Amino acid sequence: MRVVVGRIGKAHGIRGDVTVEVRTDEPDRRFAVGSTVFTPDNAALVIEDARDHSGVLLLRFRDIDDRTAAESLRGLLLESEVDPGELPEDDDEYYDRQLIGLAAVRVNGESLGTITDVIHLPGHDLLAVMHETRGEVLVPFVHEIVTEVDLLNASVTIDPPGGLFEDLDA
Repeated sequence: MRVVVGRIGKAHGIRGDVTVEVRTDEPDRRFAVGSTVFTPDNAALVIEDARDHSGVLLLRFRDIDDRTAAESLRGLLLESEVDPGELPEDDDEYYDRQLIGLAAVRVNGESLGTITDVIHLPGHDLLAVMHETRGEVLVPFVHEIVTEVDLLNASVTIDPPGGLFEDLDA
C-alpha cells in the first residue's frame, strides 16, 4: 500500500535539488538515501541525497541533475510503499489510514459520525468527522478532546467542548 509522505516544492540550486513539504512523522525513514518514492502516476524516484537546509528538507533524485528537470517535478505528491500491517513506533501515534473510517462517539457512547480525513496543521491535527445530518465537523486531535482511540473496536471517543457539536443535540 502507498501513502503520501511529501509534496515537491521549488527547485533549489542548479544541481537538481528540490524542496519537500514533508507529510510524514518519519522523514528520516521515508526519505532515506537509496530509498524509492513514487509519484501518483507511478514514476519511481530514487533518493540520492537528503539533507536539511535551514529547516527545509532538500532531496536530490537519481537522473534529475539540473534545475530545469527539478522544476518539472514541482507540485508532485510523493508516495512511499508501506506494509499494511506497519504501525508507528510510539503507541500514542497513528497513521491516517488507521483512523479514517472509525466511528466517532461521545464519552457516553452516542454516535457523532465517521472519521473521513485527518488534516495536518502546524499546531495540531484535526479529525474530519462526517455527521449524517450536520455534515463535516472538524475536531482538534488533542488529548483533552479525543480521549481514546480504540483500534480494536474501530472507534474514537470524543469529549467535545461546548459549541463543537451543540447544534446536533437540538
